[in-house]
Amino acid sequence: MSKEKKEESYNGGDLFVQCLLNEGVEYIFGIVGGQLLAIYDAINRWGKDKGIDTIMTRHEQAAGHMADGYARVTGKIGVCMGTVGPGVTHLIPAVAAAYMDSIPLLVIGAQILRVQDRKGFYQGDVQQIEMLRPITKFQIRVEEPNKIPGAVRACFIEALSGRQRPVFLEIRESALTGRVSKEVMEQIWSPELYRPQTKLFGDPKQIEKALELLKNAKKPFLIVGGGVMRSGAWEELRKFSIKYKIPIGTTPNGVGALGKDDETFVGTTVGPTYMQNTAKTADVVMAVGCKWDFTLFFGGAPLWGSNQKTIHVDIDPQVIGLNRKTDIGIVADAKAALTQILEKSDEYLKENQFSEWNIQVQEYKEKREQLELKPKISEKVPIQTQRLLNEIFDFFPKETIFAIDGGDLATFCWMQVNTKHRPPRSTLASISMGHLGVGIPYVIGAKFAFPDKPCVNIVGDGSFLFNVQELDTSIRYKLPIINIIANNSAWGMIKSGQRYGWNKRYYNVDLIGTDYARIGKGFGCYAETVEKPEDLKPAFQRAIDSRLPAVINVILEFKTPVATKILQTMKKATIKKAQKAK
Repeated sequence: MSKEKKEESYNGGDLFVQCLLNEGVEYIFGIVGGQLLAIYDAINRWGKDKGIDTIMTRHEQAAGHMADGYARVTGKIGVCMGTVGPGVTHLIPAVAAAYMDSIPLLVIGAQILRVQDRKGFYQGDVQQIEMLRPITKFQIRVEEPNKIPGAVRACFIEALSGRQRPVFLEIRESALTGRVSKEVMEQIWSPELYRPQTKLFGDPKQIEKALELLKNAKKPFLIVGGGVMRSGAWEELRKFSIKYKIPIGTTPNGVGALGKDDETFVGTTVGPTYMQNTAKTADVVMAVGCKWDFTLFFGGAPLWGSNQKTIHVDIDPQVIGLNRKTDIGIVADAKAALTQILEKSDEYLKENQFSEWNIQVQEYKEKREQLELKPKISEKVPIQTQRLLNEIFDFFPKETIFAIDGGDLATFCWMQVNTKHRPPRSTLASISMGHLGVGIPYVIGAKFAFPDKPCVNIVGDGSFLFNVQELDTSIRYKLPIINIIANNSAWGMIKSGQRYGWNKRYYNVDLIGTDYARIGKGFGCYAETVEKPEDLKPAFQRAIDSRLPAVINVILEFKTPVATKILQTMKKATIKKAQKAK
Protein backbone atom coordinates (compact mmCIF):
# COMPACT_ATOMS: atom_id res chain seq x y z
CA MET A 1 0.00 0.00 0.00
CA SER A 2 2.67 2.48 1.02
CA LYS A 3 4.83 1.48 -1.94
CA GLU A 4 1.92 2.03 -4.33
CA LYS A 5 1.26 5.44 -2.82
CA LYS A 6 4.94 6.37 -3.10
CA GLU A 7 5.03 5.46 -6.78
CA GLU A 8 2.05 7.74 -7.48
CA SER A 9 3.46 10.64 -5.47
CA TYR A 10 4.89 13.43 -7.64
CA ASN A 11 6.21 16.92 -7.12
CA GLY A 12 6.63 19.97 -9.32
CA GLY A 13 10.10 18.82 -10.32
CA ASP A 14 8.63 15.62 -11.76
CA LEU A 15 5.98 17.59 -13.59
CA PHE A 16 8.49 20.05 -15.01
CA VAL A 17 10.80 17.30 -16.29
CA GLN A 18 7.84 15.50 -17.88
CA CYS A 19 6.85 18.73 -19.65
CA LEU A 20 10.36 19.09 -21.08
CA LEU A 21 10.40 15.45 -22.19
CA ASN A 22 7.08 16.06 -23.88
CA GLU A 23 8.78 18.82 -25.90
CA GLY A 24 11.67 16.55 -26.93
CA VAL A 25 14.30 18.22 -24.71
CA GLU A 26 17.42 16.05 -24.40
CA TYR A 27 19.78 18.24 -22.39
CA ILE A 28 19.64 20.99 -19.80
CA PHE A 29 22.97 22.83 -19.54
CA GLY A 30 23.77 24.39 -16.18
CA ILE A 31 25.03 24.10 -12.61
CA VAL A 32 23.03 22.61 -9.78
CA GLY A 33 21.58 24.91 -7.11
CA GLY A 34 19.59 24.38 -3.95
CA GLN A 35 16.27 25.66 -5.31
CA LEU A 36 16.59 23.41 -8.39
CA LEU A 37 17.17 20.12 -6.59
CA ALA A 38 13.67 18.80 -7.33
CA ILE A 39 14.44 18.98 -11.07
CA TYR A 40 17.80 17.27 -10.69
CA ASP A 41 16.30 14.62 -8.44
CA ALA A 42 13.53 13.81 -10.95
CA ILE A 43 16.04 13.47 -13.77
CA ASN A 44 18.28 11.29 -11.63
CA ARG A 45 15.40 9.05 -10.48
CA TRP A 46 13.67 8.45 -13.80
CA GLY A 47 14.34 11.20 -16.37
CA LYS A 48 17.64 9.84 -17.67
CA ASP A 49 15.97 6.53 -18.50
CA LYS A 50 13.46 8.42 -20.66
CA GLY A 51 16.04 10.47 -22.54
CA ILE A 52 16.70 13.75 -20.70
CA ASP A 53 19.81 14.69 -18.73
CA THR A 54 21.58 17.64 -17.18
CA ILE A 55 25.04 18.69 -18.37
CA MET A 56 27.12 20.13 -15.56
CA THR A 57 29.22 23.06 -16.72
CA ARG A 58 31.80 25.09 -14.78
CA HIS A 59 30.08 28.45 -15.34
CA GLU A 60 26.48 29.35 -16.15
CA GLN A 61 27.54 31.69 -18.94
CA ALA A 62 29.10 28.72 -20.69
CA ALA A 63 25.91 26.72 -20.05
CA GLY A 64 23.97 29.38 -21.96
CA HIS A 65 26.43 29.29 -24.85
CA MET A 66 26.26 25.47 -24.94
CA ALA A 67 22.47 25.61 -25.21
CA ASP A 68 22.91 28.23 -27.94
CA GLY A 69 25.39 26.04 -29.86
CA TYR A 70 23.08 23.05 -29.51
CA ALA A 71 20.16 25.09 -30.88
CA ARG A 72 22.17 26.39 -33.84
CA VAL A 73 23.25 22.96 -35.08
CA THR A 74 19.98 21.12 -34.45
CA GLY A 75 17.34 23.71 -35.30
CA LYS A 76 15.70 22.89 -31.95
CA ILE A 77 15.39 24.97 -28.81
CA GLY A 78 18.36 25.00 -26.43
CA VAL A 79 17.76 24.75 -22.68
CA CYS A 80 19.93 26.22 -19.91
CA MET A 81 19.40 26.68 -16.21
CA GLY A 82 20.75 28.73 -13.33
CA THR A 83 19.95 28.89 -9.65
CA VAL A 84 18.59 31.98 -7.97
CA GLY A 85 20.76 35.12 -7.93
CA PRO A 86 24.27 34.46 -9.24
CA GLY A 87 23.21 31.47 -11.33
CA VAL A 88 20.69 33.51 -13.29
CA THR A 89 22.86 36.61 -13.55
CA HIS A 90 25.77 34.53 -14.85
CA LEU A 91 23.51 33.39 -17.71
CA ILE A 92 22.86 36.95 -18.88
CA PRO A 93 25.80 37.38 -21.32
CA ALA A 94 24.96 34.14 -23.14
CA VAL A 95 21.27 34.98 -23.29
CA ALA A 96 22.09 38.40 -24.78
CA ALA A 97 24.25 36.82 -27.49
CA ALA A 98 21.50 34.35 -28.40
CA TYR A 99 18.87 37.09 -28.39
CA MET A 100 20.84 39.23 -30.83
CA ASP A 101 21.32 36.31 -33.23
CA SER A 102 17.68 35.16 -32.96
CA ILE A 103 18.43 31.80 -31.35
CA PRO A 104 15.62 30.10 -29.36
CA LEU A 105 16.55 29.27 -25.77
CA LEU A 106 14.49 28.23 -22.78
CA VAL A 107 16.28 29.97 -19.92
CA ILE A 108 15.25 28.49 -16.57
CA GLY A 109 15.90 30.44 -13.38
CA ALA A 110 15.16 29.43 -9.82
CA GLN A 111 13.59 31.83 -7.33
CA ILE A 112 13.30 31.73 -3.53
CA LEU A 113 10.03 31.14 -1.67
CA ARG A 114 7.57 34.03 -1.70
CA VAL A 115 7.66 34.27 2.11
CA GLN A 116 11.40 34.92 1.86
CA ASP A 117 11.04 37.97 -0.45
CA ARG A 118 12.51 41.25 0.80
CA LYS A 119 13.92 39.74 3.98
CA GLY A 120 17.57 39.61 3.02
CA PHE A 121 17.45 35.92 2.26
CA TYR A 122 20.66 34.39 0.86
CA GLN A 123 20.94 35.05 -2.92
CA GLY A 124 17.38 36.41 -2.99
CA ASP A 125 15.77 39.76 -3.76
CA VAL A 126 17.29 40.03 -7.24
CA GLN A 127 14.66 41.15 -9.73
CA GLN A 128 15.54 38.49 -12.27
CA ILE A 129 12.62 38.94 -14.64
CA GLU A 130 13.33 42.66 -14.91
CA MET A 131 17.00 41.94 -15.60
CA LEU A 132 16.20 39.40 -18.33
CA ARG A 133 13.34 41.36 -19.89
CA PRO A 134 15.44 43.36 -22.41
CA ILE A 135 17.18 40.23 -23.74
CA THR A 136 14.33 37.73 -23.81
CA LYS A 137 11.23 37.63 -25.95
CA PHE A 138 8.95 36.49 -23.12
CA GLN A 139 9.14 36.12 -19.35
CA ILE A 140 6.92 34.21 -16.92
CA ARG A 141 7.05 33.28 -13.24
CA VAL A 142 5.57 30.07 -11.80
CA GLU A 143 4.44 30.09 -8.19
CA GLU A 144 2.45 26.85 -7.99
CA PRO A 145 3.17 23.36 -9.32
CA ASN A 146 -0.10 23.03 -11.22
CA LYS A 147 0.83 26.13 -13.25
CA ILE A 148 3.99 24.52 -14.65
CA PRO A 149 2.48 22.91 -17.79
CA GLY A 150 0.83 26.14 -18.91
CA ALA A 151 4.02 28.13 -18.34
CA VAL A 152 6.11 25.64 -20.31
CA ARG A 153 3.61 25.74 -23.17
CA ALA A 154 3.70 29.54 -23.22
CA CYS A 155 7.51 29.53 -23.31
CA PHE A 156 7.74 27.13 -26.23
CA ILE A 157 5.09 28.99 -28.20
CA GLU A 158 6.92 32.29 -27.78
CA ALA A 159 10.44 30.95 -28.34
CA LEU A 160 9.60 29.03 -31.53
CA SER A 161 7.04 31.29 -33.23
CA GLY A 162 7.79 34.31 -35.39
CA ARG A 163 11.31 35.58 -34.88
CA GLN A 164 12.81 32.93 -32.62
CA ARG A 165 14.56 34.17 -29.49
CA PRO A 166 15.25 33.24 -25.84
CA VAL A 167 12.46 33.14 -23.27
CA PHE A 168 12.79 33.21 -19.47
CA LEU A 169 10.95 30.89 -17.09
CA GLU A 170 11.41 31.71 -13.41
CA ILE A 171 10.28 29.00 -10.98
CA ARG A 172 9.69 29.45 -7.29
CA GLU A 173 11.14 26.68 -5.15
CA SER A 174 7.63 26.08 -3.82
CA ALA A 175 6.41 25.25 -7.34
CA LEU A 176 9.06 22.55 -7.68
CA THR A 177 8.64 20.97 -4.25
CA GLY A 178 4.84 21.13 -4.07
CA ARG A 179 2.87 17.92 -4.55
CA VAL A 180 1.27 17.07 -7.88
CA SER A 181 -1.46 14.53 -8.57
CA LYS A 182 -1.14 11.68 -11.04
CA GLU A 183 -4.01 13.22 -13.04
CA VAL A 184 -2.04 16.44 -13.61
CA MET A 185 1.02 14.41 -14.67
CA GLU A 186 -1.12 12.61 -17.24
CA GLN A 187 -2.77 15.73 -18.66
CA ILE A 188 0.28 17.36 -20.29
CA TRP A 189 -0.62 18.50 -23.82
CA SER A 190 1.28 17.27 -26.85
CA PRO A 191 2.94 20.10 -28.84
CA GLU A 192 0.73 19.56 -31.88
CA LEU A 193 -2.32 20.38 -29.72
CA TYR A 194 -1.21 23.89 -28.86
CA ARG A 195 1.61 25.01 -31.17
CA PRO A 196 1.12 26.02 -34.81
CA GLN A 197 2.34 23.21 -37.04
CA THR A 198 2.49 25.30 -40.23
CA LYS A 199 4.88 28.08 -41.18
CA LEU A 200 3.96 31.68 -41.89
CA PHE A 201 3.39 32.13 -45.64
CA GLY A 202 3.76 35.40 -47.50
CA ASP A 203 1.14 37.51 -49.25
CA PRO A 204 0.62 35.82 -52.67
CA LYS A 205 0.39 39.22 -54.39
CA GLN A 206 3.78 40.23 -52.99
CA ILE A 207 5.24 36.89 -54.12
CA GLU A 208 4.02 37.57 -57.65
CA LYS A 209 5.38 41.12 -57.57
CA ALA A 210 8.78 39.78 -56.51
CA LEU A 211 8.83 37.30 -59.37
CA GLU A 212 7.79 40.01 -61.82
CA LEU A 213 10.71 42.15 -60.65
CA LEU A 214 13.12 39.22 -61.04
CA LYS A 215 11.69 38.44 -64.49
CA ASN A 216 12.76 41.88 -65.74
CA ALA A 217 16.16 41.82 -64.00
CA LYS A 218 19.44 41.47 -65.87
CA LYS A 219 21.74 40.83 -62.91
CA PRO A 220 19.83 39.55 -59.88
CA PHE A 221 21.60 38.59 -56.68
CA LEU A 222 20.39 36.58 -53.66
CA ILE A 223 21.72 37.36 -50.20
CA VAL A 224 20.61 35.10 -47.34
CA GLY A 225 21.10 34.89 -43.59
CA GLY A 226 20.26 33.13 -40.37
CA GLY A 227 16.54 33.01 -41.10
CA VAL A 228 17.29 30.38 -43.73
CA MET A 229 19.14 28.31 -41.10
CA ARG A 230 16.32 28.59 -38.57
CA SER A 231 13.58 27.64 -41.04
CA GLY A 232 15.59 24.88 -42.76
CA ALA A 233 15.10 26.53 -46.16
CA TRP A 234 18.41 25.65 -47.84
CA GLU A 235 17.02 23.02 -50.24
CA GLU A 236 14.37 25.39 -51.59
CA LEU A 237 16.98 28.13 -51.84
CA ARG A 238 19.43 25.87 -53.67
CA LYS A 239 16.78 24.73 -56.13
CA PHE A 240 15.71 28.30 -56.89
CA SER A 241 19.22 29.67 -57.27
CA ILE A 242 20.57 26.85 -59.40
CA LYS A 243 17.52 26.36 -61.61
CA TYR A 244 17.60 29.96 -62.81
CA LYS A 245 21.35 30.52 -62.25
CA ILE A 246 20.93 33.40 -59.81
CA PRO A 247 24.22 34.12 -57.97
CA ILE A 248 23.92 33.83 -54.21
CA GLY A 249 25.89 35.02 -51.19
CA THR A 250 25.40 34.61 -47.46
CA THR A 251 25.85 36.57 -44.29
CA PRO A 252 28.00 34.88 -41.61
CA ASN A 253 24.84 33.51 -39.99
CA GLY A 254 23.78 32.08 -43.34
CA VAL A 255 26.98 30.13 -44.07
CA GLY A 256 26.04 26.71 -45.40
CA ALA A 257 22.83 27.73 -47.17
CA LEU A 258 24.84 27.13 -50.33
CA GLY A 259 28.56 26.49 -50.63
CA LYS A 260 31.59 25.95 -52.80
CA ASP A 261 30.16 22.86 -54.52
CA ASP A 262 27.17 24.88 -55.78
CA GLU A 263 27.64 26.51 -59.18
CA THR A 264 25.91 29.79 -58.25
CA PHE A 265 27.60 30.39 -54.90
CA VAL A 266 29.65 33.59 -54.52
CA GLY A 267 30.81 33.85 -50.89
CA THR A 268 30.17 35.30 -47.46
CA THR A 269 30.00 38.98 -46.54
CA VAL A 270 32.52 40.66 -44.21
CA GLY A 271 34.99 38.66 -46.21
CA PRO A 272 35.93 38.12 -49.86
CA THR A 273 36.59 41.16 -52.01
CA TYR A 274 34.87 39.51 -55.00
CA MET A 275 31.56 39.61 -53.10
CA GLN A 276 31.68 43.40 -53.30
CA ASN A 277 31.84 43.38 -57.09
CA THR A 278 28.79 41.11 -57.42
CA ALA A 279 26.73 42.93 -54.80
CA LYS A 280 27.47 46.35 -56.25
CA THR A 281 26.85 45.33 -59.88
CA ALA A 282 23.49 43.59 -59.30
CA ASP A 283 20.34 45.40 -60.45
CA VAL A 284 17.89 43.44 -58.26
CA VAL A 285 18.81 42.19 -54.80
CA MET A 286 16.66 39.63 -53.02
CA ALA A 287 17.43 39.33 -49.30
CA VAL A 288 16.04 36.32 -47.44
CA GLY A 289 16.15 35.90 -43.66
CA CYS A 290 18.78 38.57 -42.98
CA LYS A 291 19.11 42.10 -41.65
CA TRP A 292 20.75 45.09 -43.30
CA ASP A 293 23.19 45.39 -40.40
CA PHE A 294 26.96 45.75 -40.24
CA THR A 295 27.48 42.30 -41.82
CA LEU A 296 25.80 43.73 -44.94
CA PHE A 297 27.39 47.18 -44.52
CA PHE A 298 23.94 48.53 -43.61
CA GLY A 299 22.72 48.00 -47.15
CA GLY A 300 24.91 50.74 -48.59
CA ALA A 301 28.37 51.55 -49.94
CA PRO A 302 30.96 50.20 -50.34
CA LEU A 303 29.19 46.82 -50.72
CA TRP A 304 25.97 47.78 -52.50
CA GLY A 305 24.97 49.98 -55.41
CA SER A 306 22.70 53.01 -55.08
CA ASN A 307 20.12 52.26 -57.81
CA GLN A 308 19.23 48.67 -57.07
CA LYS A 309 15.72 47.29 -56.61
CA THR A 310 15.27 45.32 -53.38
CA ILE A 311 13.09 42.37 -52.42
CA HIS A 312 13.23 41.54 -48.71
CA VAL A 313 11.79 38.36 -47.17
CA ASP A 314 11.82 38.08 -43.38
CA ILE A 315 9.57 36.73 -40.64
CA ASP A 316 10.03 39.93 -38.61
CA PRO A 317 8.24 42.94 -40.15
CA GLN A 318 10.44 45.32 -38.12
CA VAL A 319 13.50 44.16 -40.08
CA ILE A 320 12.07 44.97 -43.49
CA GLY A 321 13.05 48.48 -44.57
CA LEU A 322 15.59 48.88 -41.75
CA ASN A 323 18.64 50.81 -43.09
CA ARG A 324 17.74 50.14 -46.75
CA LYS A 325 14.73 51.00 -48.88
CA THR A 326 12.61 47.99 -49.82
CA ASP A 327 10.66 47.84 -53.07
CA ILE A 328 8.87 44.60 -52.20
CA GLY A 329 8.61 43.40 -48.61
CA ILE A 330 7.37 39.90 -47.81
CA VAL A 331 6.67 39.05 -44.19
CA ALA A 332 7.05 35.28 -44.08
CA ASP A 333 9.06 32.32 -42.89
CA ALA A 334 11.96 31.81 -45.30
CA LYS A 335 11.07 28.21 -46.16
CA ALA A 336 7.40 29.03 -46.66
CA ALA A 337 8.13 32.04 -48.90
CA LEU A 338 10.65 30.15 -51.01
CA THR A 339 8.16 27.30 -51.41
CA GLN A 340 5.61 29.82 -52.70
CA ILE A 341 8.17 31.34 -55.04
CA LEU A 342 9.13 27.95 -56.47
CA GLU A 343 5.49 27.05 -57.06
CA LYS A 344 5.02 30.15 -59.24
CA SER A 345 8.51 30.74 -60.62
CA ASP A 346 8.10 28.88 -63.92
CA GLU A 347 5.29 31.27 -64.82
CA TYR A 348 7.76 34.16 -64.71
CA LEU A 349 11.29 32.82 -65.17
CA LYS A 350 13.03 30.61 -67.69
CA GLU A 351 15.37 27.83 -66.62
CA ASN A 352 19.01 29.02 -66.76
CA GLN A 353 17.71 32.54 -67.44
CA PHE A 354 20.65 34.24 -65.71
CA SER A 355 23.42 31.81 -66.66
CA GLU A 356 25.41 34.41 -68.61
CA TRP A 357 25.42 36.75 -65.60
CA ASN A 358 26.37 33.90 -63.27
CA ILE A 359 29.27 32.90 -65.54
CA GLN A 360 30.62 36.45 -65.31
CA VAL A 361 30.32 36.36 -61.52
CA GLN A 362 32.07 33.01 -61.20
CA GLU A 363 34.89 33.96 -63.58
CA TYR A 364 35.57 37.15 -61.62
CA LYS A 365 35.47 35.17 -58.38
CA GLU A 366 38.07 32.68 -59.68
CA LYS A 367 40.41 35.48 -60.75
CA ARG A 368 40.17 37.19 -57.36
CA GLU A 369 40.75 33.91 -55.53
CA GLN A 370 43.99 33.43 -57.44
CA LEU A 371 45.12 36.97 -56.61
CA GLU A 372 44.40 36.38 -52.91
CA LEU A 373 46.17 33.01 -52.79
CA LYS A 374 49.63 34.20 -51.72
CA PRO A 375 49.10 34.62 -47.92
CA LYS A 376 47.17 31.34 -47.81
CA ILE A 377 50.26 29.40 -48.87
CA SER A 378 52.85 31.64 -47.22
CA GLU A 379 55.82 29.91 -45.55
CA LYS A 380 56.51 32.93 -43.33
CA VAL A 381 57.27 32.59 -39.64
CA PRO A 382 55.43 33.73 -37.56
CA ILE A 383 52.60 31.96 -39.36
CA GLN A 384 50.14 34.09 -41.34
CA THR A 385 46.51 33.91 -40.22
CA GLN A 386 45.41 33.10 -43.78
CA ARG A 387 47.83 30.16 -43.90
CA LEU A 388 46.50 28.78 -40.61
CA LEU A 389 42.91 28.97 -41.83
CA ASN A 390 43.81 27.48 -45.19
CA GLU A 391 45.35 24.48 -43.41
CA ILE A 392 42.33 24.09 -41.11
CA PHE A 393 39.68 24.21 -43.82
CA ASP A 394 41.72 21.94 -46.09
CA PHE A 395 42.47 19.34 -43.41
CA PHE A 396 39.15 18.79 -41.66
CA PRO A 397 36.31 17.01 -43.51
CA LYS A 398 33.26 18.82 -44.84
CA GLU A 399 30.98 17.56 -42.08
CA THR A 400 33.10 19.27 -39.40
CA ILE A 401 31.24 21.72 -37.18
CA PHE A 402 33.32 24.87 -36.68
CA ALA A 403 32.94 27.50 -34.00
CA ILE A 404 34.56 30.85 -34.80
CA ASP A 405 35.47 32.85 -31.73
CA GLY A 406 37.26 36.16 -32.05
CA GLY A 407 37.30 39.61 -33.63
CA ASP A 408 39.74 40.04 -36.50
CA LEU A 409 40.15 36.26 -36.50
CA ALA A 410 36.44 35.91 -37.33
CA THR A 411 36.79 38.41 -40.16
CA PHE A 412 39.68 36.40 -41.61
CA CYS A 413 37.54 33.28 -41.25
CA TRP A 414 34.65 34.72 -43.27
CA MET A 415 37.14 35.36 -46.09
CA GLN A 416 38.14 31.69 -46.22
CA VAL A 417 35.42 29.60 -44.58
CA ASN A 418 34.02 28.61 -47.96
CA THR A 419 37.27 27.29 -49.41
CA LYS A 420 35.64 23.91 -48.77
CA HIS A 421 31.89 23.25 -49.03
CA ARG A 422 30.12 24.04 -45.75
CA PRO A 423 26.93 22.16 -44.83
CA PRO A 424 23.99 24.02 -43.26
CA ARG A 425 24.10 24.67 -39.51
CA SER A 426 27.78 23.77 -39.25
CA THR A 427 29.46 27.17 -38.75
CA LEU A 428 28.81 28.82 -35.41
CA ALA A 429 29.65 32.35 -34.29
CA SER A 430 28.22 35.15 -32.17
CA ILE A 431 27.62 37.62 -34.97
CA SER A 432 25.46 40.48 -33.75
CA MET A 433 27.08 40.73 -30.29
CA GLY A 434 30.55 39.65 -31.40
CA HIS A 435 30.63 37.85 -28.07
CA LEU A 436 34.05 36.48 -27.09
CA GLY A 437 34.38 33.15 -25.32
CA VAL A 438 31.61 31.33 -27.18
CA GLY A 439 33.83 28.85 -29.01
CA ILE A 440 34.49 26.17 -26.40
CA PRO A 441 30.85 26.09 -25.21
CA TYR A 442 29.51 26.14 -28.79
CA VAL A 443 31.47 23.07 -29.85
CA ILE A 444 30.59 21.26 -26.61
CA GLY A 445 26.90 21.91 -27.27
CA ALA A 446 27.36 20.79 -30.88
CA LYS A 447 29.20 17.64 -29.80
CA PHE A 448 26.33 16.61 -27.53
CA ALA A 449 23.99 17.05 -30.50
CA PHE A 450 26.23 15.23 -33.01
CA PRO A 451 28.77 13.06 -31.18
CA ASP A 452 30.09 11.50 -34.41
CA LYS A 453 30.92 14.79 -36.15
CA PRO A 454 34.31 16.51 -35.69
CA CYS A 455 33.84 19.72 -33.70
CA VAL A 456 36.58 22.35 -33.99
CA ASN A 457 36.87 25.68 -32.20
CA ILE A 458 38.89 28.31 -34.09
CA VAL A 459 39.61 30.83 -31.36
CA GLY A 460 41.71 33.90 -30.71
CA ASP A 461 44.09 33.93 -27.77
CA GLY A 462 42.04 36.67 -26.10
CA SER A 463 38.77 34.77 -26.51
CA PHE A 464 40.20 31.45 -25.35
CA LEU A 465 40.49 32.40 -21.68
CA PHE A 466 36.91 33.68 -21.37
CA ASN A 467 35.54 30.16 -20.89
CA VAL A 468 38.70 28.09 -20.64
CA GLN A 469 37.28 26.34 -17.55
CA GLU A 470 34.95 24.39 -19.86
CA LEU A 471 37.91 22.28 -20.93
CA ASP A 472 37.08 20.54 -17.65
CA THR A 473 33.57 19.86 -19.01
CA SER A 474 34.96 18.40 -22.23
CA ILE A 475 37.25 16.13 -20.20
CA ARG A 476 34.50 14.94 -17.82
CA TYR A 477 32.13 14.08 -20.66
CA LYS A 478 34.92 12.66 -22.86
CA LEU A 479 34.22 15.02 -25.75
CA PRO A 480 37.17 15.08 -28.19
CA ILE A 481 36.67 18.67 -29.31
CA ILE A 482 39.66 20.40 -30.89
CA ASN A 483 40.57 23.98 -29.94
CA ILE A 484 42.92 25.73 -32.37
CA ILE A 485 44.19 28.99 -30.89
CA ALA A 486 45.19 31.76 -33.30
CA ASN A 487 47.72 33.33 -30.95
CA ASN A 488 48.89 36.77 -32.04
CA SER A 489 49.37 37.98 -28.44
CA ALA A 490 46.85 40.79 -28.88
CA TRP A 491 43.26 41.89 -28.70
CA GLY A 492 43.40 41.89 -32.48
CA MET A 493 40.35 43.85 -33.58
CA ILE A 494 40.96 46.62 -31.02
CA LYS A 495 44.64 46.78 -31.96
CA SER A 496 43.55 47.10 -35.60
CA GLY A 497 41.28 49.95 -34.54
CA GLN A 498 44.18 51.72 -32.86
CA ARG A 499 46.32 51.08 -35.92
CA TYR A 500 43.92 52.69 -38.41
CA GLY A 501 41.91 55.05 -36.21
CA TRP A 502 44.40 56.26 -33.62
CA ASN A 503 47.72 56.51 -35.47
CA LYS A 504 49.12 53.25 -34.04
CA ARG A 505 48.98 54.51 -30.46
CA TYR A 506 48.64 51.02 -29.03
CA TYR A 507 47.45 50.81 -25.46
CA ASN A 508 46.00 47.92 -23.39
CA VAL A 509 45.87 45.65 -26.44
CA ASP A 510 48.99 43.50 -26.17
CA LEU A 511 48.98 40.15 -24.37
CA ILE A 512 51.99 38.31 -22.95
CA GLY A 513 52.01 35.15 -25.04
CA THR A 514 50.68 32.73 -22.42
CA ASP A 515 51.54 29.04 -22.82
CA TYR A 516 48.04 27.87 -23.65
CA ALA A 517 49.23 24.36 -24.46
CA ARG A 518 50.43 24.00 -20.91
CA ILE A 519 47.05 25.17 -19.64
CA GLY A 520 45.38 22.54 -21.84
CA LYS A 521 47.61 19.80 -20.46
CA GLY A 522 46.71 20.89 -16.94
CA PHE A 523 43.08 20.07 -17.69
CA GLY A 524 44.05 16.68 -19.13
CA CYS A 525 43.81 17.65 -22.81
CA TYR A 526 46.15 16.72 -25.61
CA ALA A 527 48.07 19.93 -26.27
CA GLU A 528 51.02 21.35 -28.20
CA THR A 529 52.35 24.62 -29.60
CA VAL A 530 52.97 25.10 -33.33
CA GLU A 531 55.28 27.78 -34.73
CA LYS A 532 55.92 26.65 -38.33
CA PRO A 533 53.28 26.33 -41.07
CA GLU A 534 54.46 22.87 -42.16
CA ASP A 535 53.78 21.56 -38.66
CA LEU A 536 50.09 22.51 -38.63
CA LYS A 537 48.47 19.49 -40.26
CA PRO A 538 50.62 16.94 -38.39
CA ALA A 539 49.55 18.64 -35.14
CA PHE A 540 45.89 18.43 -36.15
CA GLN A 541 46.30 14.72 -36.85
CA ARG A 542 47.99 14.09 -33.50
CA ALA A 543 45.09 15.86 -31.80
CA ILE A 544 42.62 13.56 -33.54
CA ASP A 545 44.67 10.46 -32.81
CA SER A 546 44.79 11.31 -29.10
CA ARG A 547 40.98 10.91 -28.85
CA LEU A 548 41.07 13.55 -26.15
CA PRO A 549 39.91 17.15 -26.04
CA ALA A 550 42.78 19.04 -27.63
CA VAL A 551 44.44 22.46 -27.51
CA ILE A 552 46.68 23.51 -30.41
CA ASN A 553 48.42 26.82 -29.67
CA VAL A 554 49.47 28.40 -32.99
CA ILE A 555 51.88 31.37 -32.89
CA LEU A 556 50.83 33.97 -35.47
CA GLU A 557 51.87 37.33 -36.80
CA PHE A 558 49.50 40.19 -35.90
CA LYS A 559 47.70 41.29 -39.05
CA THR A 560 44.55 43.25 -39.94
CA PRO A 561 41.98 41.83 -42.41
CA VAL A 562 40.73 43.96 -45.31
CA ALA A 563 37.13 44.03 -44.04
CA THR A 564 38.25 45.48 -40.69
CA LYS A 565 40.06 48.27 -42.53
CA ILE A 566 36.87 49.03 -44.48
CA LEU A 567 34.75 49.06 -41.33
CA GLN A 568 37.26 51.35 -39.60
CA THR A 569 37.16 53.72 -42.59
CA MET A 570 33.34 53.73 -42.49
CA LYS A 571 33.40 54.40 -38.75
CA LYS A 572 35.72 57.40 -39.16
CA ALA A 573 33.55 58.79 -41.96
CA THR A 574 30.42 58.42 -39.81
CA ILE A 575 32.07 60.23 -36.90
CA LYS A 576 33.17 63.10 -39.16
CA LYS A 577 29.69 63.37 -40.63
CA ALA A 578 28.15 63.52 -37.16
CA GLN A 579 30.63 66.19 -36.06
CA LYS A 580 29.84 68.34 -39.11
CA ALA A 581 26.12 67.98 -38.44
CA LYS A 582 26.64 69.56 -35.00
